[in-house]
Amino acid sequence: MQLIAQHVGKSYGDRIVLKNVDLTVHAHEFICILGHSGCGKSTLLNMVAGYLLPDEGEITVDGERIQGPSKSRGMVFQDHALFPWYTVLENVSFGPEVQGTPKAKALEIGKEFLNLVGLDKYANHYPAELSGGMKQRVGIARALASAPEILLMDEPFGALDILTRDMMRRELRRICDKLKPTILFVTHSISEAVFLADRVVVMKDGEIADTFTINIDHPRTFESPGFGEAMHRIERVLMENEAEEAIR
Repeated sequence: MQLIAQHVGKSYGDRIVLKNVDLTVHAHEFICILGHSGCGKSTLLNMVAGYLLPDEGEITVDGERIQGPSKSRGMVFQDHALFPWYTVLENVSFGPEVQGTPKAKALEIGKEFLNLVGLDKYANHYPAELSGGMKQRVGIARALASAPEILLMDEPFGALDILTRDMMRRELRRICDKLKPTILFVTHSISEAVFLADRVVVMKDGEIADTFTINIDHPRTFESPGFGEAMHRIERVLMENEAEEAIR
């Protein structure tokens, strides 16, 4: 699998949201797209999902242009977006079932992925009975159960408290080490990006400002050798010219 964005641009009226974005993502890579609010990172992710189309350039997967949503690209949102009238198991098995998998087999797949995220004991509960972190784990299980080639995650832990967020980061890395999916993960947290990613793509004002390869072995902690240095290098790019702009 190879995803390529070439010369991608997007505007809303006179406002340029993305400008000449080039990005290549290889199979099994974990890519974090990092930037301030309004930098275009979520717009780029929504284009990969097929929810938006570029005004300029193109995005392809294995040479095929993305022209709309596809089961090959699963999305996890900040809002878990679970169906409140379905049980946890029914939520997770929903994707395989609508793809044509027989109901019994879809439920088996659902149980497998609930077990993966450690929620098999909550299969018959409803979303309202779960904590925020548990709902997001169900959301991740649901996305993975549909067997996407690429998992897209738009600040999925942004609404969680700091302790739950840290737990979810470790949980996601554990799942990645086991399944080795291809992930595009949008965040505005430098530490989150360095903790999770193989590469960090820094966006500013609708453009890719820089890309950093994170050569730190997993499992990572904030005390891992090179962690602080990687954060500082990324922060310098993010904050470059910010002071001058503030003074002006």
